[in-house]
Amino acid sequence: MIIIGAHISIAKGFKVAAETAHEIGSNTFQYFPRNPRGGAIKDLDDEDVKIFYELVDTYQLKDILCHAPYTYNFSSAKEEVRKFAREAMREDLERLEKLPVSLYNFHPGSHTGIGVEMGTQYIIDIINEVLTDDISSTLLLETMAGKGTEIGRSFEELARIIEGINKKDAIGVCMDTCHIYSSGYDIINRLEDVLDHFDKIIGLDRLRGIHLNDSMKGFNENKDRHAGIGEGLIGLEKTLDFIDHPRLRHLPFYLETPHDEKGHEKEIALIKKKLIERGSMIG
Repeated sequence: MIIIGAHISIAKGFKVAAETAHEIGSNTFQYFPRNPRGGAIKDLDDEDVKIFYELVDTYQLKDILCHAPYTYNFSSAKEEVRKFAREAMREDLERLEKLPVSLYNFHPGSHTGIGVEMGTQYIIDIINEVLTDDISSTLLLETMAGKGTEIGRSFEELARIIEGINKKDAIGVCMDTCHIYSSGYDIINRLEDVLDHFDKIIGLDRLRGIHLNDSMKGFNENKDRHAGIGEGLIGLEKTLDFIDHPRLRHLPFYLETPHDEKGHEKEIALIKKKLIERGSMIG
């Protein structure tokens, strides 16, 4: 069975988020631990957490993903920006130890003019500092579209980060379909070659999740503009090819498309319907 869900708010608590995930036909979801633009994090409600654990079991929710807010920039030239990112990530990871969540996704950051090499070293230093033995989560580096001074636009850039991490077993990758298409990986015509290249440079064993998005922008344009499934330049059929690929179909898929919960419900239903029509093993 496909593991698929969408980005869901936890503003009303984890209980409501889990119920929403189930109501829209999903068996996983991702969420921001705090306002996506940064800021303070709310204290956990013990009763809400208790019910959340029960609902995860009842609804058989798998691979729930915590997505770091976009304001975290681990490779910034400004020390105070890196300090905020480091402290906030550490706080997020400590919080996950109290939740049925073990995957933490983050954007590597933008080097803001200091260069990829120095920016990469800042990322490595921060991860090595926050990823101590008391943290059991797996950190997922996200593949980026490559706009501006983003780090992570290529598999090689992600591999350089992983190479510098002390606890390599705790590091994985989340592949964003919109991002890699826009960064120049031809998942429409050469998906097998893209996966072979990823396997050679990083290793498919490190691929732990997929952000499932169509793209409003064209191939190799380095633009991060998500579209609804089947509403962009990747298209529905090629998206289904991606989901149903033998090397990928076991992974969790998270929708980050520009739709509300009802829209995500329709997308999930469409994907399942089309996979069943194909005779897919995960339909």
